Amino acid sequence: MPDRRRRGGAHAVDGVRAGIERLVDTAGMWISWLALAIVALMAVNVLLRYLFSAGTVWAQELEWHLLVPLILFGMSYALRHGAHVRVDIVYGRFNERTKIVVDLVSALLTIAVSVLVIWFSIKYVGQSYVIDEGSPDPGGIPHRYLIKSLIPVGFALLLMQGVAAALACVARLRGGRR
Repeated sequence: MPDRRRRGGAHAVDGVRAGIERLVDTAGMWISWLALAIVALMAVNVLLRYLFSAGTVWAQELEWHLLVPLILFGMSYALRHGAHVRVDIVYGRFNERTKIVVDLVSALLTIAVSVLVIWFSIKYVGQSYVIDEGSPDPGGIPHRYLIKSLIPVGFALLLMQGVAAALACVARLRGGRR
């Protein structure tokens, strides 16, 4: 009976991990379209500025505002698919178990950093909301708190992916798959 419960718990953990990974994949797929929007916006801004000596502060700020969700949601997607920065020349020389331990420690550090960023960014976003922060430049984008509110949301997604990565490492250390 205890073995059956343990297997049931493992299936539940696998389900949680798979659900998080589906969420991260879906967010990454949708947010990747922002890269195309940013390229198009930058091209239009450059053409307007250099061919017609026209342009707006609002359009230039929009480039930066579109980068925020691309980066904040893209970092979870990168972690999910192993596209994050890692010293592969060192990591590649480790045996499989050492790689899993390094990945587990990295996942736990990701969780810790994410919790800290979420904790500190909530007050930061709240202050921006209270003063209805906008662009300091005339003609800039108002309501800057909206874009700043993506900081805790993006790091919450990173936190969840860190949990999924840690669960996968623990399963691999126990001899399970993934």
